[in-house]
Amino acid sequence: MGELEYLLTVGVTLFVIMDPPGIVPIYLALTGAMDKRERNRAALQATALSLGVITLFALLGQQIINYLHIDLAALQGAGGLLLLLVSLQLLTGQADEPSSHATSNIALVPLGTPLLAGPGAIVAVILFVQQVPNTIDYLWVALAIILIHIVIYLVMRFSGLLVKILRRSGIEVLTRIAGVLLAAIAVQLIADAVMGYVEVFQSS
Repeated sequence: MGELEYLLTVGVTLFVIMDPPGIVPIYLALTGAMDKRERNRAALQATALSLGVITLFALLGQQIINYLHIDLAALQGAGGLLLLLVSLQLLTGQADEPSSHATSNIALVPLGTPLLAGPGAIVAVILFVQQVPNTIDYLWVALAIILIHIVIYLVMRFSGLLVKILRRSGIEVLTRIAGVLLAAIAVQLIADAVMGYVEVFQSS
C-alpha cells in the first residue's frame, strides 16, 4: 500500500502541475486551423517531447543544473519569457494560420515545453528522485511519469472533437482567451523567478 500511495503522490502532483485539462484551450488555439492528422501529430510530438525532457531531468536534472550553474529561478524566468512571446502571437492573430511546416514547431514550443515539461514539472521530478526512500521507488516515479503523459496525450488527442463544435469562429475566440491565459501563466512564472532571487538576496 505504501508503494501505491507513493505512486499516487507522484502522479497527482504531476497531474496538478502539468494540468492536462488546462492545456486543452491552448492546444486547440494553436492547432484549431490544422486538419485532424496534423492535430494528432502535434499532440503526439508534444507528449513525446515532454516525456523525453521530464525523463532526462529525472535522470540527470541535478547534474545538469549544477554543471550549467543555473538557478531554478532562472529556469522559471526563461520559461515565462518564452510563453509571453507565444501569448503575444495568439493575441495578435499571428498564430491563426499555422502551416504544415509549423506543426512540429507548435508541438515542440510551447506545447511540449515549457507548457507540459515546464519548470514546475522539472523541479518536482528532480525533488521526487532525490527523495525516493529506496531503489524500487524509482520505478514508481517512472511509472507515474509515463501514466501522466498517457493521460496528457489522450486529453489532447480527443479534444479535437471540440473543434467540430466550436467551428472557426469559436476557435478564434478561444485563441484570444488562450492568449490571455498564457500571458498570465508567463507573468506568474516571471514573478516567481523574481521572488526567488529576492529571497536569495534577503537570506544572503
